[in-house]
Amino acid sequence: MASREPRHFCPLVEDSFCRFSSQSNVYSLSAFPTISGSKDLLAATLKGKVIHFRYQQLPQKVRAVAKEVQFTYIPVDAEIVSIDAFNKSAPKRGLVVGITFIKDSGDKASPFLNIYCDYEPGSEYNLDSIAQSCLNLELQFTPFQLYHAEVQEDGKYEVVFLLTGNDRCVHMYKENELLHQFEEQPVSNLFPELKEMQSNVLSLNVLNIPNSCRRLTAFGCQSGYVGICHVDQYSKTVLYEWNMQQDGPISKVVLFSLTNFIEKKGYDGLQQAPSNVPGGESVEEHNLLVTSTIELSVVYRNVLKDGLNEQLILPESDQYDSVLCALVVDVDFDGVKEILLGTYGQELLCYKYIRNGSADPDTISCDPAVQAAGEFCLLWKRSFLSPLLSMVYVDLTYDGLSELAVSSLKGLHILQEKTETLIPR
Repeated sequence: MASREPRHFCPLVEDSFCRFSSQSNVYSLSAFPTISGSKDLLAATLKGKVIHFRYQQLPQKVRAVAKEVQFTYIPVDAEIVSIDAFNKSAPKRGLVVGITFIKDSGDKASPFLNIYCDYEPGSEYNLDSIAQSCLNLELQFTPFQLYHAEVQEDGKYEVVFLLTGNDRCVHMYKENELLHQFEEQPVSNLFPELKEMQSNVLSLNVLNIPNSCRRLTAFGCQSGYVGICHVDQYSKTVLYEWNMQQDGPISKVVLFSLTNFIEKKGYDGLQQAPSNVPGGESVEEHNLLVTSTIELSVVYRNVLKDGLNEQLILPESDQYDSVLCALVVDVDFDGVKEILLGTYGQELLCYKYIRNGSADPDTISCDPAVQAAGEFCLLWKRSFLSPLLSMVYVDLTYDGLSELAVSSLKGLHILQEKTETLIPR
């Protein structure tokens, strides 16, 4: 496929930068919602430091504030591997933070998972109090990605931790309400699709399908193996599964929806309803983004209908060293999402879906037949001074517009939309 030169300039400008005292890694950035409605960030460095980044509301402006949080039971010689945070599903209350690290014990390295959660009324969302309430779990494997997912069980919603590692397993940690603490439980209890892995999982992504009891689970492995499963949460059965093998390690898998389609009544999530069915409801088409450390990044379109058969390549995505992080977000506020890739080659790449022959890369077709003939174009790129490791896209300033937080080898960049590009639509 012939590549297209970027035709747009990056609409983002850097609002603030927080320098790290030591380097970070690909699992070191997490966003969590605050009780005020905004989002805050936790950024971890390899040398055991955790930075709480937020925007402070002042009378006439907002100010970026970065403060180190003293999480207990993290030794001074520990190297943090991954961090994640979430709010419990209602009616439960409280913020939960998970941190994995490796402690140097001389002749061997000792890995741990710390889970922080404060059950004291009034302190459930106080980060300083939470940082002092620790459950320390020694691990028998080297941890990789720490991820959280919301599950449905017995008609209730609950958020659990999923932890990948070098033992070719995915480990699940679920709250024990009677003991008021998290504990490891067999992953097959809630995630039968993750019971047996082909290789060490480097990236895991779970998408609950709206208005249903079903979900999609995607994972990418160190061996290049990619799997995606369609699961019924009520019966805990795998309805369909698809897999494929790439040549190199998979750095990121992201499940996402690009546009809306029409659902015919009685739709059960097993097939794509035609777009001309009257009286139906909107249903999203689900796609899978797969990035590799040595190959081109690709998108598999409409996986519920076509599995991994409909592939679109992201041109030039292998030209800037390894792709280490990825997001699918509406960065230009036009109602259609773009794909953002962060590379070790210090470039942020933005891709837009266009239909073939379109003169305007912002033109998006909503007809599935037309979209099948389309492609992703490299819309713009932005250079940084160090490799890009992780990204999140959240509203940090509580103004209704999201910011792009990019964790690089040297620090945390906060990018905002240029004022002149915010045109009313």
